[in-house]
Amino acid sequence: MTLAKQNFAAEVTSIMAKLGVPASALTGGSLTVRSPINGEQIAALSEIDAAGTKAAIEAAHQAFLEWRLVPAPKRGELIRLLGEELRTAKADLGRLVSIEVGKITSEGLGEVQEMIDICDFAVGLSRQLYGLTIATERSEHRMMESWHPLGVTGIISAFNFPVAVWSWNSALALVCGNSTIWKPSEKTPLTAIATQAIFEKAVTRYVADGNKAPANLSTLLIGGRDIGEILVDNPKVPLISATGSTAMGRAVGPRVASRFGRSILELGGNNAAIVCPTADLDLTLRGVAFAAMGTAGQRCTSLRRLFVHDSVYDTLVPRLIKAYGSVSIGNPLEAGTLIGPLIDKGAFDRMQTALEAAKAAGGKVAGGDRVNTDEAADAFYVRPALVEMPAQTGPVVEETFAPILYVIKYSDFDEALALNNDVPQGLSSSIFTNDLREAEAFVSDRGSDCGIANVNIGPSGAEIGGAFGGEKETGGGRESGSDAWKAYMRRATNTVNYGRTLPLAQGVKFDVG
Repeated sequence: MTLAKQNFAAEVTSIMAKLGVPASALTGGSLTVRSPINGEQIAALSEIDAAGTKAAIEAAHQAFLEWRLVPAPKRGELIRLLGEELRTAKADLGRLVSIEVGKITSEGLGEVQEMIDICDFAVGLSRQLYGLTIATERSEHRMMESWHPLGVTGIISAFNFPVAVWSWNSALALVCGNSTIWKPSEKTPLTAIATQAIFEKAVTRYVADGNKAPANLSTLLIGGRDIGEILVDNPKVPLISATGSTAMGRAVGPRVASRFGRSILELGGNNAAIVCPTADLDLTLRGVAFAAMGTAGQRCTSLRRLFVHDSVYDTLVPRLIKAYGSVSIGNPLEAGTLIGPLIDKGAFDRMQTALEAAKAAGGKVAGGDRVNTDEAADAFYVRPALVEMPAQTGPVVEETFAPILYVIKYSDFDEALALNNDVPQGLSSSIFTNDLREAEAFVSDRGSDCGIANVNIGPSGAEIGGAFGGEKETGGGRESGSDAWKAYMRRATNTVNYGRTLPLAQGVKFDVG
């Protein structure tokens, strides 16, 4: 069956019904949803209005006031049940991710696995929200640090990881005692609706087991930018976690700060890798190929800049060009496909604009052309582009959310390290080397200035256990593992006097009476 003739609308309706979403919820609305696989309309959703959004925020605030009183390990039990529900729904939700985003099957399933993994992490975390006992200079006093629920957590997610990013935030926010309110990308609302239905199943089980959970603990807002702006501006949402472009972050960050709210910003990534003279070139080829071409270059951590030492350039780059020319492109639901479609025509146009700019700057382009137009005229499949550039200039310093890899030759390690850091973004980076000094220098104080710095693996992809995020125009936010949970809580320093005198700090004397 050709791409154009596949009936994804019927399959989506069937999947959603299995997950608890009625067919009536998928039709009759103003928000048109299309699959990037063939451009077919797969739903028409109703959107929430401004009044409904404000009411939803108030309801989420009331839910927070109740949920914060539930002991953290009890809150963790809800997330444990959510993880179980996600395990049951993994095949269906993963399939839906592939249909709505265009990811190959293993990547769609992998995204749901990320959700399961963060649930596991958060369940353990629910018994580890540690404070500190701090040495005090005053006798018969105890000083400590404690952590408390913060409030409603607003989540604004992007199309490329339509459900995993929600789970990174929600799993932590909920065990920390917060309620959540989620505004997904207008391009991928179906996976959000499905996820909300899965969450409600977990809540139903949680309550049936004798636990208490307030209504509106997790709320979904389907709508456009105006709905996101209401969420960003509302003082009853003390934390906004926003994933998207740097331009979006420039709008969100100051608005949240103007009301003294907090923001977790996960923005652009112009990620690089350095290939050194001692690199294992077979390993490097595989690492570069996935990082640069996986998800059709539509990951925040996709590899976009490659600095290759002049001693291995003529060996590695021809092999990369061959891989770029032979990689399988097509229906992401079919076995053997490695590259699916771009999300839409806008993404394709931006890719072509960047390639024209690269040519104008002296770049030599291999690939980048549109393919499969006979099978899917309304979809946008492209051959990944490898561009040999004379220098880091023009479009190289900008992020284009498409499979473009700029390759630049270098001769000195410090030169390559400087090029790695000489862009506005600072999300992810990697080095391929068997030289211990180069590897250690790359991850040292003078090394990569990114939030993620890898050795002998590409910059794309991350595990749940580590905090995810980057520096500079990437926004500085951290989600997922490590101590990222602290962003979802408020800190209090407590001093308890259990004696009968009142010594003051710093030896201050203030006697009255």
